Amino acid sequence: MAEPGRECALVLEDHWRISQVNQAEIPFVHMAPSLSGRILIARPEFHDPNFDATLTLILEHSDEGALGLVLNRPSRLPLSDAFPEWEELSGLPDLVFEGGPVDRDALIALGRSQACDGTMALGAHSIDLDSQPALAVAEGIVQVRVFSGYAGWAPGQLEGEIANHGWWVVDACIDDLFTDDPAHLWARVLQRQGGELAWFAHFPLDPSLN
Repeated sequence: MAEPGRECALVLEDHWRISQVNQAEIPFVHMAPSLSGRILIARPEFHDPNFDATLTLILEHSDEGALGLVLNRPSRLPLSDAFPEWEELSGLPDLVFEGGPVDRDALIALGRSQACDGTMALGAHSIDLDSQPALAVAEGIVQVRVFSGYAGWAPGQLEGEIANHGWWVVDACIDDLFTDDPAHLWARVLQRQGGELAWFAHFPLDPSLN
């Protein structure tokens, strides 16, 4: 695991060295309107073990690529063990989350304030884990979530995956980012969409069980 002071901004500046997907298998699609702040729901037929039954919040999306965080894959590492000084702000579950398959040593820490007035997606705040938690509290932070690794896409790659029916793209809310029930987040986000997407909330994650 990287030094705890490694900030989100450093990751964002370096994210387009990320793609390990065979670009020849994905058609290039021109840049769509920015998806920053929206959620990618992995469709059941999207057979990539890195993203099976995941929801990924897009933090950055431009013509240079995209960067996101998987929201529903907690690791087994308690945040209170990794960063005991932040335990009071950890929320539930008290775990470091697996943010994606890229650079698992990189840490991205996001904070939630009552006003949701941060500069990150959904009004979240970028948190420097080297700083004192008391400073974050003084700025109105009420909860912190730490992610190890992230998801990333080269220019045009994400658009190609969406065109190939790999993802549903839906609106996100701050509660998705700081959920206390990640095991049921995939189904819950689908259910609130209504219509056909809500039906997929009951779809078995292993189609052979259908």
